[in-house]
Amino acid sequence: MCGIVGYTGPQSAVTPLIEGLRRLEYRGYDSAGIALGTSGKLYVEKRAGKLNNLEQALGADLPTVHSGIGHTRWATHGGPTDRNAHPHLDNEGKLAVIHNGIIENYAELRTLLEGRGHKFSSDTDTESVAHLLSDLRKSHNGDLPAAMREAVASLRGSFTLLAIHADAPETIVGVRRNSPLVLGLGDGENYLASDVAAFIQYTKRAVELGQDEVVTITPTSYSITDLAGNSKKAKEYEITWDASAAEKGGFTHFMLKEIFEQPKAVADTLIGRLKDKKIQLDELNLSSREIKDIDKVVVLACGTAFHAGLIAKYAIEKWAKVPVEVELASEFRYRDPIVNKNTLVLAISQSGETMDTLMALRHAKSLGARILAICNTNSSTIPRESDAVLYTHAGPEIAVASTKAFLTQVAATYLIGLYLAQQRGVMKDGEVAEAFEQLQELPGKIEQVLETVEPLRELTRTFAAATSVLFLGRNVGFPVALEGALKLKELAYMHAEGFAGGELKHGPIALIEEGTPVIAIMPAGAEHALDEKMASNIQEVKARGANVIVIAEEGQVVTGATHVIRLPKAPAMMQPLLATVPLQVFAYEMAVTRGNDVDQPRNLAKSVTVE
Repeated sequence: MCGIVGYTGPQSAVTPLIEGLRRLEYRGYDSAGIALGTSGKLYVEKRAGKLNNLEQALGADLPTVHSGIGHTRWATHGGPTDRNAHPHLDNEGKLAVIHNGIIENYAELRTLLEGRGHKFSSDTDTESVAHLLSDLRKSHNGDLPAAMREAVASLRGSFTLLAIHADAPETIVGVRRNSPLVLGLGDGENYLASDVAAFIQYTKRAVELGQDEVVTITPTSYSITDLAGNSKKAKEYEITWDASAAEKGGFTHFMLKEIFEQPKAVADTLIGRLKDKKIQLDELNLSSREIKDIDKVVVLACGTAFHAGLIAKYAIEKWAKVPVEVELASEFRYRDPIVNKNTLVLAISQSGETMDTLMALRHAKSLGARILAICNTNSSTIPRESDAVLYTHAGPEIAVASTKAFLTQVAATYLIGLYLAQQRGVMKDGEVAEAFEQLQELPGKIEQVLETVEPLRELTRTFAAATSVLFLGRNVGFPVALEGALKLKELAYMHAEGFAGGELKHGPIALIEEGTPVIAIMPAGAEHALDEKMASNIQEVKARGANVIVIAEEGQVVTGATHVIRLPKAPAMMQPLLATVPLQVFAYEMAVTRGNDVDQPRNLAKSVTVE
């Protein structure tokens, strides 16, 4: 969740640190701070609240310093105050530490260190690491990398750590365990960050860092070791997007920009995937025999990705005739899931760093399952620990509330469903090609939806005073309803629930009162029976005073609606990629109308890197 940046090189370190933190604001945070290293002294400033508070505190009379570490914190241990903001220092004020994640044994470490005379000045788990490192550095004759290796061996939890010491200010030491950290290689300067976005404007060269690997950077060198001090071979890669991709491009908010980028994102995810009427997914790395032996697919995901998994269940079961279970990753390993070598696990995560999904993935792998990651972020942890990865091509998604990542995740799962159907002989090549062609038509149809959203934005403003909004859907429309409700909760800070239409009369209809907004998604295509069922649901809520907004395809007969939002015609299985878009716009406009922070909703982070 937190943003981490380290810099050492010829620039004044304040510039890349503050710019890097600003590019990481989307991750969510409630305080910020930096530590600048000068010979024999650290200059430290930290403030609760937004990054602007830190910049004001820094002032204009800063010394010119060429190395430092910066941090944006999302509070876990200790409230979002100045004293709990990072960096945290040892008692001499010469060693600074920043930290993402959780140190589970911090309390016992704190008791031990206080017994040695260390004085603590915060409520955080992080400060215990600063004091521990200080002691260990002395025992290693000033060798900070060696101290870090020994310290990490005694820590429990998931974390990324960066440390700097005033006696060797050009050296920054970092380590990662179940939490993101990447090395950026510049010309006479080097970077460490929790996300490549922090240094993308300076370099496109990056290096993967593995589990429990300690990295040491200076302006002209870097080294990577394991906890035993053995050198590790670096795996360098090139970042494929540039700084301009993270700019708003004339849109008011990143979220609105990303909503309008969805046609291209879906098209990019599909490109090159059909050849000679066959789906091309060579990266799955599964033999024909292994594919035919699959007797179950398990989807592991959280939040929006979970909803993508629910839609995937309909598609994979329909096309490949394989049973699919969709699991909340945060719950998966706390029971006894039935998983074995014939189980294909789909781990869906935009960032590739979602901690709940990562831990569930590891559990499934320990039970013998084959893991396929669906991810948007190259070289992140989940793809690296999976047997195979299918990358979506959404590009950087800055807004916390996911939009284009969701649509590309759905598209990716559809590719997998068609591929499995093809390889198992359930669908003929011509049938697969026809379904793929229907997928290829979706970017243009999404574009059509986006061209007609202005009336919806105007309509949304009339509901600004609503206290609750309900969403109804059937079949693939049900997960879309869940996603619409989640977006509204995230952005408008209001009660919103998604229901399967048939469940309405089993309790939720009690929530309906005069004027309650209800958004109903009419089934598309040839789903005539479901069409009639949803029409009945609309009449049920209308009779009880609901203000009904219906999403329906062109030409579809709708009765009982207060407002109708039209979608281009598409087969029923393709409708989620169209019907989701108006719900994103509805949530966005509701947040704007209510004066909320659209790109950084309160209490939320882009990537949830703690359990």
